Amino acid sequence: EWWAPTCPPFSVSRSTCQSSPWEKRTLRMVGTYVSPVRVYKYPFELVMEAYQLRFPTSPKIPVFLGSEILFEEKSDDGAIHVVERRCKLAVNAPFLVKKVAGVDCLYFMQRNSVDWRERTMKIRAWNETWASRIAVNEECLYRVHPDNPEWTCFEQNGSLEIKSFFGFESLIEKLAMKQYTAQIKNGKEVMEFYIKDILDKGVTYIPPFVDKKEAVEKGEEVGGESKVPVVPDSPKVVKEMSPGSLSCIGERIDSDYIATFLGELDPFQESDLIKFRQGLAANYEGKLPDDTVLLRFLRARDFHLGKSHDMLLRSMAWRKQYQVDRILDTWKPSEPIEQYFCGGWHYEDKDGRPLYVLRVGQMDVKGLLKSIGEGGLLKHLISVEEDGLRRTKEATLSIGKPTCAWTCICDLEGLSMRHLWRPGLKAVYRMMDILKDNYPETLSHMLIVRAPRIFPVLWALVYPFIDPNTRQKIVIYAGNDHQHECGGLSDYVPRGCIPDFLGGPSKCDIPDGGLVPKSLYRQFIEDDADQRFEALYEAASVSKGCPKQVVINVEAAESVITWDFDIITGDVVFSLFRITPDSSPRLSRSLSHLSNPEHPPVIDLETAKPVQEMLVVHEGQSVQGSHVCIGAGLYIMQWVFTSTPLSPGVQTHRHRHKASIMFCYDVIGSEHFRGSVSSLESCASAMSARSSGSAASAKQSPVHRSKQLQRSTRTIATQTDANQKETSVKRSTIV
Repeated sequence: EWWAPTCPPFSVSRSTCQSSPWEKRTLRMVGTYVSPVRVYKYPFELVMEAYQLRFPTSPKIPVFLGSEILFEEKSDDGAIHVVERRCKLAVNAPFLVKKVAGVDCLYFMQRNSVDWRERTMKIRAWNETWASRIAVNEECLYRVHPDNPEWTCFEQNGSLEIKSFFGFESLIEKLAMKQYTAQIKNGKEVMEFYIKDILDKGVTYIPPFVDKKEAVEKGEEVGGESKVPVVPDSPKVVKEMSPGSLSCIGERIDSDYIATFLGELDPFQESDLIKFRQGLAANYEGKLPDDTVLLRFLRARDFHLGKSHDMLLRSMAWRKQYQVDRILDTWKPSEPIEQYFCGGWHYEDKDGRPLYVLRVGQMDVKGLLKSIGEGGLLKHLISVEEDGLRRTKEATLSIGKPTCAWTCICDLEGLSMRHLWRPGLKAVYRMMDILKDNYPETLSHMLIVRAPRIFPVLWALVYPFIDPNTRQKIVIYAGNDHQHECGGLSDYVPRGCIPDFLGGPSKCDIPDGGLVPKSLYRQFIEDDADQRFEALYEAASVSKGCPKQVVINVEAAESVITWDFDIITGDVVFSLFRITPDSSPRLSRSLSHLSNPEHPPVIDLETAKPVQEMLVVHEGQSVQGSHVCIGAGLYIMQWVFTSTPLSPGVQTHRHRHKASIMFCYDVIGSEHFRGSVSSLESCASAMSARSSGSAASAKQSPVHRSKQLQRSTRTIATQTDANQKETSVKRSTIV
């Protein structure tokens, strides 16, 4: 679909959508085009002289076979000159289309109106051939540059509407767009050729129009030569062209500005960028984002203006709500981030883009989340993105070519099953969604190095959340392949900038990572006003006579309850119970009075059936476990405070009167659990003896399950295609 704002001529769409300002009217419009402003650094009169050399025919335009003047008129004072021509164009189409259409050439009408006093020329062109089936309209304007009277600007609008064409509508659309794009690219080159031809002939100046009658009345001398240079320089305009501000001429973007700061775009991408900005300016009050930002959102939605508009408005609201524009000035990383987040900027790649190094394998994601929360980690990642955008702008100015993205080296040495921690993966997914929606097209290359055998498992989990365009930017090196002279990191990063831990000579000053001390976990628990960790964990206190109980409703048999908790202070006893149909009436009444979720009553579990043997957990320990539910119903997780050693040699803390815990849990359907690699780790964690017994009751012994887990892990690790990996995991019969 072709989308256009309602402001310019020809800006009509053939589809409707209520969510953006582009879809106000509906027609069978196939295409619209709005050009950027092309600037010729020559006076208007010289450009007009070069334009006239294109007629009656031009060898520089092969499809232009000739023209004849049908009408010509001049005003009495010579200031207005109107010419109407009939132009003959070659048909660049397959033989079958020509045969069906019955024509070998196309005829277009063109009306040129020159106003020498105002120094403007308006061009209007439309098709005469097949006018009842196809409507082609074009309007062009030559005018004086608003900031430099010795420069000339050119603007162009066009539209194509196909009503019917013998069943070849789609083919005609493609042919017309291809031909039109080729002529747009060739237009400026043709004008530059004829201007150079005039200069080579010794004509360096053509005097502007002067009304002789008015000059005589004012006593001014008519004629004479001017000393105004033909190609003046305009430092004012050049300085205004920066990536942080739009270089506009009226409502249009300068084509030189696009080439310098935005990169190479085809004519219709340039047109979409202009229409995108015009639509936002007409319907949005406030400061608009930079053109680099608009272009990134257009690319993220394949230049679909309606979808790009919706995505950008959501991102702008998000930035305003969370004050993202001020994050680099107001937010400072905490101690866990500064010491244990293994990532940082490190010089540039071969194309001058900023280079970011990330050592995921050395990072304790679980410890970071438990010390600063999901919100704290997300803020740091957002600050990295904002810093990256700032660095790209600086790189554009320093190297003199467009730089809108950066390169990332991701080192996976040390990656293990501990990184496949289910709550952590959920948090990573949420953060990836936020970054993907608000920072699209900021990654140039992702260079994954030292990928271990476990990497295919992680790739299978992350692959569905990666945008297809981003997948094409990922390069994976296994083992020491990144050190190869040809096909290694040196293809993307200068040899002198490769970090020392990857075999290069450059010292990389980023933290070495390691496990986050559990002493830093307390910082989060004591900060009750900070709700950043709410999405992942729940904090609770367990005191004598007041255990912590969580009621879980399992809707289907063979579902799996998974849990993960940390004991911050004190010692507890953990148990899991199932409410059976023959439970006592008193227990049923207790469950029916759970009306206050903040202060629920303690449930009497004397008649409940324990399905998890009691597990004593001491201060500073972490527990992950799972239980396969034989039947549906209610299950209760319970933590009970203890101050007496339940086993010999265990040192207790008798001075404590309560324990502090952080916990999360999840219920996974049996079909998802069998294919969930993150849940396989919980099965093999050996934290739950009762879970092993439940698995045995499902006709599988712990030994058999362990062997089957190893076989499944090896099967997954050997897959290379994401879809094949997912299929192989789903076929596993692990319970």
